[in-house]
Amino acid sequence: MRRPKGWSCFFLLWLAGCAEPPAPVFQATGIKIAEVDQDSALVWTRITAAEHRVGPEGGEPVFQYRDDKTGETTTSPKGRRAEALGPFPDQAAVDKFEGAAPGAPGQTRARYRLAGEPDWTYKGWQTVDCAQDCTTVFPLEDLRPGSRYELEVDARPGPDADTTSTIVGGFKTAPAADDPARVVFTVTTGTAYPDQDAPGGGYKMYAQMLKLDPSFFVHTGDIIYYDQLAKNEALARWHWQRMYSLPTNVAFHRQVACYMIKDDHDVWMNDCWPTLQSRFMGDFTFAQGQKIFLEQTGIQGPTFRTIRWGKDLQVWFPEGRDFRSPNTMEDGPEKSIWGAEQKAWLKKSMAESDATFRVLISATPIVGPDRGNKNDNHANKGFQHEGDEIRSFLAGLKNAYVACGDRHWQYVSQDAETGLREYSSGPASDEHAGGFSQDQRTEEHAYLNVIGGFLAGTVERVEGKPQLTWTHYGVDGSALHQEVRPAE
Repeated sequence: MRRPKGWSCFFLLWLAGCAEPPAPVFQATGIKIAEVDQDSALVWTRITAAEHRVGPEGGEPVFQYRDDKTGETTTSPKGRRAEALGPFPDQAAVDKFEGAAPGAPGQTRARYRLAGEPDWTYKGWQTVDCAQDCTTVFPLEDLRPGSRYELEVDARPGPDADTTSTIVGGFKTAPAADDPARVVFTVTTGTAYPDQDAPGGGYKMYAQMLKLDPSFFVHTGDIIYYDQLAKNEALARWHWQRMYSLPTNVAFHRQVACYMIKDDHDVWMNDCWPTLQSRFMGDFTFAQGQKIFLEQTGIQGPTFRTIRWGKDLQVWFPEGRDFRSPNTMEDGPEKSIWGAEQKAWLKKSMAESDATFRVLISATPIVGPDRGNKNDNHANKGFQHEGDEIRSFLAGLKNAYVACGDRHWQYVSQDAETGLREYSSGPASDEHAGGFSQDQRTEEHAYLNVIGGFLAGTVERVEGKPQLTWTHYGVDGSALHQEVRPAE
């Protein structure tokens, strides 16, 4: 039978019209608005195959360990010296665990505008990189200092497909260096996944932080805890998926600028350093942890950095894991947590700053006091030489303070030798608080409370005079301790 001319083209067009549309894609792990300054920001996005995370029916992995002394195997080793025995779950298996939000190929785009303005600025569609957990980062540029921005992030399965997911959020930019604007920032540490306290999943503190309308948020590390369950890269990424698909985390991070600092548990394992060897972590390495931290936070440059927030505040975020000497090394001038290059940068930039208040926000304590058996931070005897050096330097600067994480209790302390004052945020939940007691209170403590919550700093001018107010909050938003520090 002879077909009419053009029939083949018509048939192909008909087939195309009948083809199944691509499966929708989602953003179950939310967005992060990172590294905001006066005129720029980074927007981290990730595409997921499903709208919701895997439920509790997915369970979690169980591993076998071999005891070196006895040769016996167990699923509950004492300490972190036993050898983790593979094979470890592959990606397909990991995608079925509780909290998993498997990535998917596709594209995202961002649009932003000054709050209340009619016109959007678009950052065009970008294809996510599924070699990096289906993420991509949008740099926003030419922003206006001291302003509130609206932000929307769309996701679609591919070119020419419809948008299937949109996240609506916003953020504030840092005020100009000559603007004495009011700035509020919040700080936390220790968001251990088993120690959630919010109904439906997550942490109560995030909703309480939002009530303060913070200018920015700092997580000082131990964002996740790799030690027990991350034995390869797929399992490491699963830790980030289950943390940032929690409802409280998605809601918070779509509307507050954040700065992330890593510590031991979210780069590799407890009290680790780059050259540490361990069979406890299976196939997962320190270097892989470094890479995944950047992938999951959107940080593009060095992880030690400083940001100016108006005339009266500048903050510094040192890097405490990448450059450190082994904890086991004998203390002395060559032993360091920060490394020579970073330390020189920090001293120079802090000394040159003309901000009224200089705040160093550290993953780990610098003043303490800490527990006597610890050997991992500047408040410990194992790093006393560099600790003395840093405390002396910071105390010599006007209006310089330290805020820190890591410790599972809130405190305010003042170094007996130098007078340097330190504010410990305490852990994210009461369930994660511990390791210290009121019986261990010293003369250096101005405040001590073994409790969860967060720390807030407010820089403002009262009757024309700059002041920095430090407030410790409980997980329910109750103010537990407050200090007002006028500028000298």
